[in-house]
Amino acid sequence: MRVPIDALQSFCVTALRQAGLNETDAESTAQVLVTTDAMGVFTHGTKLLIGYLTRLHGGGYRAAGRPKIEREGPGWAVVDGDSALGQVGSLFAMQTAIAKAKKVGIAYVGLRNTGHIGAAGYYASLAAREGLISQVTGNDMPSVAAPGSRGPVLGSNPFAYGVPVPGSDPILLDIATAAVAGGKVYAAHQRGETIPGNWIIDRAGRPTTDGSLYPHNAALAPMAGHKGYGLGLWVEVLSGILPGGAVTWQVGSWMFDEVSKPSLHNAAFIAIDVATVADPVLYKSRINALIDEIHAAPTADGVERVLLPGEREWSLRQEAIQQGILLPEDVKAKLRQVASENGIVADWLA
Repeated sequence: MRVPIDALQSFCVTALRQAGLNETDAESTAQVLVTTDAMGVFTHGTKLLIGYLTRLHGGGYRAAGRPKIEREGPGWAVVDGDSALGQVGSLFAMQTAIAKAKKVGIAYVGLRNTGHIGAAGYYASLAAREGLISQVTGNDMPSVAAPGSRGPVLGSNPFAYGVPVPGSDPILLDIATAAVAGGKVYAAHQRGETIPGNWIIDRAGRPTTDGSLYPHNAALAPMAGHKGYGLGLWVEVLSGILPGGAVTWQVGSWMFDEVSKPSLHNAAFIAIDVATVADPVLYKSRINALIDEIHAAPTADGVERVLLPGEREWSLRQEAIQQGILLPEDVKAKLRQVASENGIVADWLA
């Protein structure tokens, strides 16, 4: 059964409002989660809602938290997230970066003391749709090994970028700097599936296909070995070191720590205004020529054409708008928990 986007949005807003969020924050947070599901990224969509609600009710995340600029210049700012939901802090930070970049061409905004930010690509896409090239990064408590380590050294530290394409959906990349996002390990284990041998390592530093070991007795492998490790470290610098936020083991677990504790996540948002830096007409012709060239690349047997980052996700979102979202059972199980604990009736969860 496909779930209409409006129904899922309303469900999430109701739950978040009951947890104390105001209407604006509840609507915008729900929009982030539901859009992520609509794009087929179920590990970072509404499945996370129950964990966020638990920490809101426990006080670790502040329903009334208000992100605020601590210090700033024409092309930069540092924002204190006030332990609000990561979606609330990230939207504030991204909009701040967009506004500054439109004035001076490029801007960096560091966000510290926030909650788990969810899908970094969502915020990158917002800027891209307003004509800005964007980069979004975030740090997390260590769960990813470094080459040669026997345990976690860095977080899965997401890296996302958005590239505006006039008249079309943005080019959009959103990846973990681990071999795979931790949520995919959880999801595979919950479904009873054996994971690939290159996803995690055990406490001896050896690859394993036993997803039940993660996270307490295993670490995620870095994406592409030393390359992913290096990129993850770059994310840590931009997201945590530069704005003066928590880094590595100073960041808490939003899933496993005592629910009264803030998780102290951090993120960084960079925006480049195309209209300021480039000639808009020339940019449009050049980006479309690049896209056409990639689409025209010879393909392997059975492949219709080479896709750009984000094309599959935008196609799924359009399908979801028209037909609703086909939620996986593990996501519906989490939403049933939300419904049960908050007295929310939703026929589509039956």
